[in-house]
Formats: sequence, structure tokens, C-alpha cells
Amino acid sequence: MGFKCGIVGLPNVGKSTLFNALTKTAAAQAANYPFCTIEPNTGEVAVPDARMKILADIAGSKEIIPTRISFVDIAGLVRGASKGEGLGNQFLANIREVDAVVHVLRCFEDDDITHVEGRINPVADAETIETELMLSDLESLERRTEQTRKRATGKDKESLAQLPLMEASLKLLNEGKPVRTLLSTLDAEELRILQGLNLLTAHPVLYVCNVAESDAVDGNEHTKAVAEMAKAQGAESVVISAAIESEVAQLPDEEAKEFLSALGLEEAGLDRLIRAGYKLLDLITYFTVGPKECRAWTIERGTKAPQAAGVIHSDFERGFIRANTIAYNDYVAFKGEVGAKEAGKARDEGKEYVVQDGDVIHFRFNT
Repeated sequence: MGFKCGIVGLPNVGKSTLFNALTKTAAAQAANYPFCTIEPNTGEVAVPDARMKILADIAGSKEIIPTRISFVDIAGLVRGASKGEGLGNQFLANIREVDAVVHVLRCFEDDDITHVEGRINPVADAETIETELMLSDLESLERRTEQTRKRATGKDKESLAQLPLMEASLKLLNEGKPVRTLLSTLDAEELRILQGLNLLTAHPVLYVCNVAESDAVDGNEHTKAVAEMAKAQGAESVVISAAIESEVAQLPDEEAKEFLSALGLEEAGLDRLIRAGYKLLDLITYFTVGPKECRAWTIERGTKAPQAAGVIHSDFERGFIRANTIAYNDYVAFKGEVGAKEAGKARDEGKEYVVQDGDVIHFRFNT
């Protein structure tokens, strides 16, 4: 199950520097668990999770295998992209293929690095890209909605289901609002239909404030403005110095910790970015734990036990019998599977069980 965050931004905001730091981090991780560069502009990185070492220590696991998330470096966008300016068509095609958007904003001053708009204003930069995406969605929807209305008049079942969502999306876009503001009001079936419409502004967004090294700890006035914008949209923002991350990505673990500590940072900004991307997609983790390995598995929040089992192997879902489940806190408190069972904290869950973040699960299934 692959989850992709597309990294977007105007030229010269630090987007590629950030992506390169991510891929260097991933390459350094490759000795410990699977890593692949699917394409030159796509890299998979581990999702940092301190719970894994604790579980592995309790179980005596020989190997720790984290869950992963993909980041895609999408071609830079300029004003007029919705009309094909620059690499506009390529940009719009690539962004349709991701699950969430990581929007890198320039929040640093540097006379040696030219800004495409001739000024440093990250909120305006965000609006530039948002406008291009909304214009593209608007043009696409206006054309498709008219056709869908005609089919709905003829009682076409699919069109009747799509039309209310298309009209609601059009209303938002005409008001200058992205389609993602609609997401929180929809049920599961409506979300599925909306996803099928493949709208650019339906993706959740994480704003990444790229700052100078001196602002990495506390941010600056630009990052505060972005945080206010994100809050108003119900989005998230993270402050990162791409320059620092590039250096950290090339250092051994201990040296990296010392380097970050000297700068007053508790952890690499990329770790926060990866976790924020995971959260943005509303993903959770469950674990399989044993002497051989402690492994994390990614599922969407709300996934039931058989479908969660299917992430490991389709046979697990088809032949699902039950899920032997221990909550993470119980597994730790009672020192593992045996202690949890003796304390009555191990449960046999059936097909309707909704897997919770941190569950330690052993699936029973028919072959």
C-alpha cells in the first residue's frame, strides 16, 4: 500500500534541496531495511516511531522494519501553470497522482537566490500555487459537470451520485476556496466519489516553511504568517531549514545528534516532516512483533481487521479468522505477549474490529 506526498513549490524556495536531503536520509537508512528509489524524483523514507525499539527490546526482535511513506519531487510551478506556462501541464499531471501535497514556502532572505516573483512573501506564494490549482479544477469541473447533468437527467446512477459533489465543489471554487474544505463534511462513500473526480485542490496540504539556519528553532515573522494561514485553512505547517537538513543527512547518527543539539534542535526537521505527512494522510500504524522482527504496517484510520491483514498479504484478508490483539500500552506495561495474556489484556477480535494505532496484532487465517 503506497502513500505519496508530492513536494511542490515555486522555483528557488528550497524544494529540491529538501527532497535531496530526504533521499540522502533514505539512502543512509537502506542498510537497515528495504529502500527503493522508484523513479529519479521519488524516494521512500521510514516513518520515525520510537515505539518500535521499545517493542523490539521487549520481544528480543532481531530486526526492526519501520513503515514507509513516499515523497515525490514535483516539477516547479510558475504563475500561469493552469494555462500550460512553464512545466505547468507536467506539474498538474504529477500532482493528480499523489495523496497529499507538501507545499514548500520560502521563509528566508538571501540576495544571492532570486525569487521568481521578486519578493519574499510565503503567504502570497501559497496563494499563487493555490490559485493555479483552483483554476485548473474549475476549468475541468465546468466542462465535466455539464455532461454529468445531462446523464443524471437520464437517471444514470453514477452521474446522480457524482453531481451533488461536483456542484458543491464548483460552488467552493467559484468562491475562491479549495475543494478540500469540503472533506470534513463528507461520509466514506462521498469521499470515495470525490476522490474519483481527481481534483487537484481536494488533496490535504502541509505547509513547510524553509528558513535560514538561524531561524530553525523559533521561526520568524514569515513562518508565523504561514502558521496563521494554515490554521485558518485547517491545515498544518512545519518549520525546517533545508540547509541544515542537507548537512544532517550526510552525517552518522551520533554526529547528527551532536550537530542538531549544538543548534538547539531536539531532532531533525525531516523526522517532523515525515511524521506530519503521515498524519496529514490520516494514517496509523499497527505492529507485528516476534523474535525475528518488529515490523510496522501502515493503514488508513478506520480500517477493519481483515483489510488491515490484507496489507501484509491478500491471503490474510481472504482467509481471515480473527486478530489476536494487544494494545501498545498493555504490551509495554505487561512486558510482552505472555504478560499481557496473563493480565487478560490480549483480545481475540473479529471481522468488524477497527484497528487502533499502536495495536500489536497476530492474525489467524485459513490458507
